[in-house]
Amino acid sequence: MKNMLVHYASYNCWANQQLVKGLLKLKEEQLDRQLGAGLLTLRETLYQLWSAESLWYQRLQLTEKTTDPVSGFSDAFPAACDALLKQSRLLEEWVQQANQAKLNHTIAYTLKKSEHYKMPVQDVIIQVCNNSTFYRGQLVYILGLLGVNKIQAMDYSRFKPKK
Repeated sequence: MKNMLVHYASYNCWANQQLVKGLLKLKEEQLDRQLGAGLLTLRETLYQLWSAESLWYQRLQLTEKTTDPVSGFSDAFPAACDALLKQSRLLEEWVQQANQAKLNHTIAYTLKKSEHYKMPVQDVIIQVCNNSTFYRGQLVYILGLLGVNKIQAMDYSRFKPKK
């Protein structure tokens, strides 16, 4: 199971790197264009991806009161992209270094004051990687709506795990 989780976290980090390569080529106007139909802007969607990875990582660190890195963030878009990639690397390194006892652990977390949950760490890793895949898909969709057709391939089948 650990090997699969390591591969999955490494793929997540790699896929985010592929995505960011393309996003950094966009114009500022493209990042904030409102597309309607309830869609967030490209910038807002990237921030959602970064925020979710950070919150789940904090839970893996057993942080009682998590903080949203996007709250109050005012730096330029490339800084947000760098922060996302750093966060993805932290998750990848955490999974690589985790022993079986950590992976078998169950964490408790709260979403709202009265919403308390428990989840096995192995499931948390799957959750965060699947959630990131969802947001990457949203970003690819938004890129298509913006007329960006050359998008770096992020399929798992293109990923070459480090040996």
